[in-house]
Amino acid sequence: MAVESNGSAEKHSAIYDIPEIKFTKLFINGSFVDAVSGKTFETIDPRTGEVIARVAEGDKEDIDLAVKAARNAFDHGKWPRMSGFERGQIMMKFAELVDKHTDELAALDAIDAGKLLSLGKMLDIPQSANTLRYYAGAADKIHGETLKMSRELFGYTLLEPVGVVGHIIPWNFPSILFFTKVSPALAAGCTMIVKPAEQTPLSALYYAHLAKLAGIPDGVLNVVNGFGEKAGAAMSSHMDIDKISFTGSTEVGRIVMKAAAESNLKVVSLELGGKSPVIIFDDADVDTAVDLAFLGFLYNKAITVSRTLNGEVCVAGSRVYVQEGIYDEFVKKIAVKANNWVVGDPFDPRVQQGPQVDKNQFEKVLSYIEYGKRAGATLLTGGKACGDKGYYIEPTIFTDVTENMSILKDEIFGPVLSLMKFKTIEEAIEKANNTKYGLAAGIVTKDLNVANRVSRSIRAGTIWINCYMAFDRDVPFGGYKMSGFGKDNGLEALHKYLNVKSVVTPLYNSPWL
Repeated sequence: MAVESNGSAEKHSAIYDIPEIKFTKLFINGSFVDAVSGKTFETIDPRTGEVIARVAEGDKEDIDLAVKAARNAFDHGKWPRMSGFERGQIMMKFAELVDKHTDELAALDAIDAGKLLSLGKMLDIPQSANTLRYYAGAADKIHGETLKMSRELFGYTLLEPVGVVGHIIPWNFPSILFFTKVSPALAAGCTMIVKPAEQTPLSALYYAHLAKLAGIPDGVLNVVNGFGEKAGAAMSSHMDIDKISFTGSTEVGRIVMKAAAESNLKVVSLELGGKSPVIIFDDADVDTAVDLAFLGFLYNKAITVSRTLNGEVCVAGSRVYVQEGIYDEFVKKIAVKANNWVVGDPFDPRVQQGPQVDKNQFEKVLSYIEYGKRAGATLLTGGKACGDKGYYIEPTIFTDVTENMSILKDEIFGPVLSLMKFKTIEEAIEKANNTKYGLAAGIVTKDLNVANRVSRSIRAGTIWINCYMAFDRDVPFGGYKMSGFGKDNGLEALHKYLNVKSVVTPLYNSPWL
């Protein structure tokens, strides 16, 4: 294991500009304000475990104020009443401002979430801006249908914004998921409250500032930092929020859905956990398969195959099934790759993998590694924390994993891979589906018939064939089973924020229906 000393954070901070923390308050009704309680909490740099800043801690009273602002902006403001073209123009300006501040925003996600600086600059921030542009282009193409009625009636449908939306976003992709949620809701004409993860509030507050500069009216976009059990719970149960869009764990998703049902039966969409399989057949190129498997279980905070990787991602391909004919060669090659991996400070361009997001997640991942050892799995690579400070973990690969082990069943959300052997296509399909989750899966084969059969047999929302993590803003993304429901990305996501209204009027003396 090649480890770039994570104790070198100070050295790299001196070389690469650490951004000034400009925004730490709540953003409500177009202004940055203190929490009603006056409380603040620490946001921590996972590179070192040290405090970056204290940010305002929103609570139920702050959510009430944000909802009041959003409701007023929806019921009486101009945003829902603008033409789609006008909304799109403002969103385009917002995207330009994001582009202009790419370096600073990428640095915020690096110090707050542990994401590689190079990753943020080349992928996360540009992709966020382009997601805004995608939905800006869709804003003036929202329309209903003319209906062919069975009797003397004229009917049509209208697509109307759902109203006030609550977005609850996780910490693994602070920028990308902010815009995955916010962009289609803005295009639809909704107003909203965003609760970023308590681990990663800094970039969300910066985006609120840029939204104001772009001309988004006061009250349309509000950002309330806080903890899930207080601010998130207040949003989920609020009687004046019309929809909740949540990305996070399956366990918390249940709580969100229950609170929505017990309050005003608000609409809910949930993008939840996963334990995704990658199935590699004998005819696959082994080197390519190793690269894709590595991408699958480390994606988010590391770089390989011209893509970005770390394990803190819901679609992590953490269950890898390799057909027996190439299994031994695959094991040798993936071990070599893991042992040469460079873990360290995300500001260092030589580093391939950054830290876990915080101490809790760091300790959770290490505890699962210990579970795997005690359960009898064989540790092929990694298995330890690295460095003398910060939350860094070696890429960890287990072999001899059985289907009843927790490392194979549970979403770990870290750089831990379980590697298994299979004989037949039927066995691979059965094992791939042996999970409560259904978010994604990968297939590596040169046989089109195998690819077609397996892709239609696996119960998951996204199937990648001879690729992995092949996201695109035009491709709907969401899960089956306990991975949730509702789609992000694509025009499917836009329709999550629209209600269908049917309008019918009589026809008199019409020559035809």
